[in-house]
Amino acid sequence: MPFVRFTGFDKNVVESVAPAIVEDMAAIANIPQEIVKIELLHVEKITNSPQSVEIFMFPREQEKHDAIAKMIDGHLRNLGFTRTHIFYVLLQPSLYYKEGLPLNEIPRKTVHEA
Repeated sequence: MPFVRFTGFDKNVVESVAPAIVEDMAAIANIPQEIVKIELLHVEKITNSPQSVEIFMFPREQEKHDAIAKMIDGHLRNLGFTRTHIFYVLLQPSLYYKEGLPLNEIPRKTVHEA
């Protein structure tokens, strides 16, 4: 956790950019690289939908959210993707569960920041 989910991209594009995004996101958010999850969503478009990146994570300072979005946009622009929509779905520790317990009830030493 966090989850970075790509929609409308080819798998090879996501695979090529994933290592840099993981490294940069971990540095910006001050989290271990191994908890950053990259996923490619396969959706069936019914109407015209843009390529997008959804970022599911816990709230941080606005500057960090801005820096992460800018970083992802920069990596995608370098590959020729100039119109990608990037947005956050902010999670709450009280509503995120592991083994049936909300994160805010699990002792801190066993929980990584998401």
